[in-house]
Formats: sequence, structure tokens, C-alpha cells
Amino acid sequence: MRIIRVKDYQQMSRAAANIISAQVILEPKSVLGLATGSSPIGAYQQLIEWYKKGDVDFSQVTTVNLDEYVGLTPDHDQSYHYFMHRNFFDSVNIDPQRINIPDGCAPDMAAECLRYDGVLRGLGVDLQLLGLGNNGHIGFNEPGPVFSKGTHIVTLTDSTREANKRFFASLEDVPKTAVSMGTFDIMQAKRVLMVASGKAKAEAVKAAFFGPITPQMPASILQFHRDFTLVADEDALSLL
Repeated sequence: MRIIRVKDYQQMSRAAANIISAQVILEPKSVLGLATGSSPIGAYQQLIEWYKKGDVDFSQVTTVNLDEYVGLTPDHDQSYHYFMHRNFFDSVNIDPQRINIPDGCAPDMAAECLRYDGVLRGLGVDLQLLGLGNNGHIGFNEPGPVFSKGTHIVTLTDSTREANKRFFASLEDVPKTAVSMGTFDIMQAKRVLMVASGKAKAEAVKAAFFGPITPQMPASILQFHRDFTLVADEDALSLL
């Protein structure tokens, strides 16, 4: 495990974007695992800026996203399809045919989970980007009795829904379930890059990476990953 300590969110975003862009420059056909939420937005903005300057080319990149809300159509403004297009895809030259995101409106969600796992196995992820939930979740892998394996349907915890309600009109509008890559899927990536910013993440950072490895703290499994980097600001590392 490698920890890169930075001053603030802006420096965290730039450091993460440096790692991602280096991956793409060195391996133009890279498969990138991508995350949503507020944590990676700054990194996406930096990558867009470098793309517009001609410093990085995404034309041969393939992407796979971690998760999606169940029941939200791709054009819903809180779906992760919409998020990724608004915050990244629409501003760079990624081939739409190379974009992979779970279908939260599939008529058979069990079949969709199997389909997405097939996509992941067929591609293999070169670099997986992650955020960190306040309760230690990665993707939508919530605390539980065991680490999850493949793509699956998750019942979101009250704390996760509460954290996400700021994006919706009310808590009642926040979906109660999501489809997510499993912890096993994430661990198969060749490299894993996590971004964490703010004092609200400090407890989770301390517990996940300086505490026991337990499914009650899903991110803790990353202590076992062969090539894991955490980029975190001073606030997120304040309890260490």
C-alpha cells in the first residue's frame, strides 16, 4: 500500500489525474475502472483540461464503471450514466462503444449482474479508481458479514442514502438499491487508485487502512491488494 499525502482537494485531484493520465499515455488501450461521487470530479476535470491541451488521448481507452442505481434511467440527472457523461465522457474523445456501465433498469437484474461480470472478466481492468464511503464502502459494497464477490444488487444502508440525499429532492427520492461490482471484482484490477478528501473521511481512512481487515469495513480488503495507492489530503489523514 502506497499513501500519497497532499494538502487539499485540488492537489488530491491533480495527483490522481497524474496517475490516470500516465496509465493512458503508457498504455493507450488501457481499461479504466471509473467511479462516481464528489471525490473523483476534480480528477476528471483535470483530465479534461489535459485532453483539451493535447496532453492525453482517450480514443483507445475502454471504461467500466463501478455501479449504478437500480431504477434510474440513463437520462435521469442522478443516474451514474448521466454523471459520467456530464462530468467526463462528453468532454473527451472516448469511443461511446467502449463505455461500460451497469444497466440499473434491466428487466432481469440477476441476468444483468451476470452479463456485467462477463464484461469485466473479458476485459480485465488495468487501473480502478475508487472513492471511499464514510462507512468504508467501495463502489456500493456496503458493510456486511462477508466480502462480496461478483456484480450484485445491494440494499443501500441508511448512512449511504443519507450521504447521497443532497443530490436528490428528498431522502425518499434516493434509490434504496443499486447494482455494483463486487469486492472480488475490484481486487482483480491490476492497479487500484483511491481518492479521499475531507475530515468526514478521516475515520474511514484510519479504520480501513490502519485497522483489521473485515467485511464490516469493506475498503480494508485493499490492504491485500498488490498495487494499491491512496491519494488523500491532510484532513482525510488527520487521525493518523
